[in-house]
Amino acid sequence: MEHDYTIPKIHMGRLATGWIQAHCVVPEGDTAGDPFTPTVDHAVYLANYYEVRPAAQVGEKNVAFSHRVGLWMAAQKIGKSPGIASQAVFEFVGPALFNGWAESGQTYRCKDHGCPCGWVYEYATGEPMGKPWSTPRIQIAAVVEDQVENTWGALVPMIDNGPLANLLKTGEAFIKHPNKNRDSRIETVTSKADGRLGARISAAFPDEIGLWSDSNKMKKFFRTLARGTAGMGGRMSCSTNCYDPAENSQAQALFESRQKDVYKHYFPPDPKLNFKLKADRKKIFAFNYKFSPWVDIRSIEAEAASVMEANPAEAERFFGNRIVAGSRSWLQPGQWESRKAVTSIRPRTKVCAGFDGSETNDVTGIRLETLDFHQFTPRYFDGERETIWDPREWQGRVPRPEIHRAWEDINNQFEIVRAYCDPFKFETELDEWKAAYGDKVFFEWRTNRISQMHASLERMKTDIVEPDSKFSHDGCETTSFHMRNAVERARQGQTYILGKASELQKIDLAMSSVLAHEAAADAVASGANKADEDQYAYVF
Repeated sequence: MEHDYTIPKIHMGRLATGWIQAHCVVPEGDTAGDPFTPTVDHAVYLANYYEVRPAAQVGEKNVAFSHRVGLWMAAQKIGKSPGIASQAVFEFVGPALFNGWAESGQTYRCKDHGCPCGWVYEYATGEPMGKPWSTPRIQIAAVVEDQVENTWGALVPMIDNGPLANLLKTGEAFIKHPNKNRDSRIETVTSKADGRLGARISAAFPDEIGLWSDSNKMKKFFRTLARGTAGMGGRMSCSTNCYDPAENSQAQALFESRQKDVYKHYFPPDPKLNFKLKADRKKIFAFNYKFSPWVDIRSIEAEAASVMEANPAEAERFFGNRIVAGSRSWLQPGQWESRKAVTSIRPRTKVCAGFDGSETNDVTGIRLETLDFHQFTPRYFDGERETIWDPREWQGRVPRPEIHRAWEDINNQFEIVRAYCDPFKFETELDEWKAAYGDKVFFEWRTNRISQMHASLERMKTDIVEPDSKFSHDGCETTSFHMRNAVERARQGQTYILGKASELQKIDLAMSSVLAHEAAADAVASGANKADEDQYAYVF
């Protein structure tokens, strides 16, 4: 498996990478004092974080860039802390602001901006140019001092032992800017020492946000940082190991965000590899640490094996770079992801549907499944919208007219054979759908019937994990999040139903998927799977 990196067409990543290599040094180890060169993974993150909008104008700050927030989520020990430190310095005294489009022969010269190092960068024609902030204020943030020290401990020698020592003077609490403005500094903020929290800041670097939750008040802390950057036209660059989806962390909130201005830099290993098997762990580590030559995989294996004795899920999150919720999860890591398939489905294909409705709190969604068990999220409104309705995006309530329109479009696109609907708050609408599309097509299927729901969950789980099963799905991102959030809630005897790890962690598309699969299985059992041949093409 290769790292499927995407590099934007217009970005300042080459400028950032070149500036960092010319000004920062390796903070520790056998190569301490050598030029700090961002790894391939780090350079790709920088290119995407500094992607520039084609319509950017001189004088714009954060809005000149495509992304307001960046999330760098990767395995432990790959070099996130020194990477964060180098980016913080770039934001502090480097050309981190957009400054127009380069014409032939234009350059960036450090001496023009008070840096005596002599570095010169030659722009390509049409490349976005950069300039330093005039009065920057940078905050490096973490839950406790020990965590923020990971970055601060790399930042200080990165400056003191290299060319930046001629420009910056470091201290134990903060680093002042050469402009002598008392508020222009790099400083640390933590949950226990947040007196500086709330200031207007040009850049924030929240670290290990997989540990930032409501319970430790760090999600509120994060919102305060975000307001600080917004007030100054700044941005946030966040870093973390993989989060536990049972903890509803800030990392999860960003990773599951549907906002297009959040860049998510996360490249997990092949989901088919089993972290419990030593041979597979070796392949996982080789993938995760491919661009971190200082890491001895034998050492990682020893540490991971030690952690696994007490907390296997933590080991898989930290070193396997996988989002793992632990033993309560309905599905284990990689099981759902391994069933993703690229498909082409012809019009009028026979499908079954699952619908789980809500009104104001949960997400409402429709999932479809073909009679050869490929599941997908359809689109409606001329293909512009997914059949997923989050009340937060619709003025606090699920938009019922949109759902009616979606069913109409689905009926025009496909042949609906059977639809199972949990009618909670949608009893009247279900009667309307029965009248419009047939009471032998649309059925009430209540998910609070414990024995029936347990049987349906077990059927779907078996078809997901069984190697010879035909089941596949489209990789719908929201559905994947909801599958990951689903945990087993024990009921009488050996039965269970699905529940949320927390109130904010939605599972509604998982429920719709279970209903769609149950409908498809029942339809096949009734002999409805006499579809035309060659209706779909699957690429695994």
